[in-house]
Amino acid sequence: MNTKTSGKMLCTLLLAAGFLTSSYQVSADFSYDKKALPGNKPWTSATFQNDPEAFQFLVIGDRTGGANQEETFKLAVRQINLLQPEFVINVGDNIEGYSDDKGELNEEWQGVDDMLDDLHMPFFRTPGNHDIANDTAAEVWAERYGAAHYYFRYKDVLFLVLNSEDPPREAPEGIREKLELYNELQVSDPARAQAMLAEFMADEAVVAGLSKPVEFSDEQLTFVKKTLAQHSDVRWTFVFLHEPAWENASESFKAIQGMLKGRKHTVLAGHLHYYDYDLLDGHEHITMGPAGASFHHGGPGNVDHVMWVTVTEDGPEIAHIALKGVFDRNGLDRSLFGAFDR
Repeated sequence: MNTKTSGKMLCTLLLAAGFLTSSYQVSADFSYDKKALPGNKPWTSATFQNDPEAFQFLVIGDRTGGANQEETFKLAVRQINLLQPEFVINVGDNIEGYSDDKGELNEEWQGVDDMLDDLHMPFFRTPGNHDIANDTAAEVWAERYGAAHYYFRYKDVLFLVLNSEDPPREAPEGIREKLELYNELQVSDPARAQAMLAEFMADEAVVAGLSKPVEFSDEQLTFVKKTLAQHSDVRWTFVFLHEPAWENASESFKAIQGMLKGRKHTVLAGHLHYYDYDLLDGHEHITMGPAGASFHHGGPGNVDHVMWVTVTEDGPEIAHIALKGVFDRNGLDRSLFGAFDR
């Protein structure tokens, strides 16, 4: 007998005994003075949302691709600790990357890991194009974190993390130097930094790269097929990848979509630094906005935010939280608005 069934039976017994009116629910963790409140109650009759099978986790978007100088992502770590999710998972782009120097890449990763050390809960990484920009970066990832695609299971829910940089794409010419200059200009000449970003995003090679279908290796396809087969009994499946591969689906991504068909699932990505929502064949496909990365174009999807997910027996309930709306018991610190109003 599960907890819900036993709870309902308890309520029925109490009703039969005359202890409750039919409009009020009880909980093993809730009590009150029944003599003082024999009839109507000064609270509503809704059921407590305390299903032991429900859980909450948090999704966070891109930190890099022109990380803002106000260090929004670093501030977000403190805010996430206030929210206390059970774990955090990102959608890629933790470092600026695009270097062939292992020393530079390890230094960047160490900086991010130092930030994440302050988190009170586990942080699951998804590789992005800035994280695995070339073969050297792929080696560094493997040395530090092991597999670039993996899965885990939590409370009978499957989390499938894919590598959309398999193999890494050809980098835009001079991208490392451009990133360094852009990040410097954010401090010394913000207007010039914005002009530089607009010029970069309008470059034909960049536009072509963003619209190019995302391919997945045969190894990953085999991994996805095997993992889904081994965990056919889960109540929901979440798929994480960096690039929203459904925007212009490759044959390999269509194969993954085929493997997911008939399965309750949600797909999440980042990369575009702009929040977007698609409902494809009844399944939610969500592109996260950034958490410190540069805004690529104007519109309502330009927001530094996190996604709060509550997994219920009916599937995920999703709430997006703008980071500037989270502050601690000391109250609102307006000096931090520069990190979010940009």
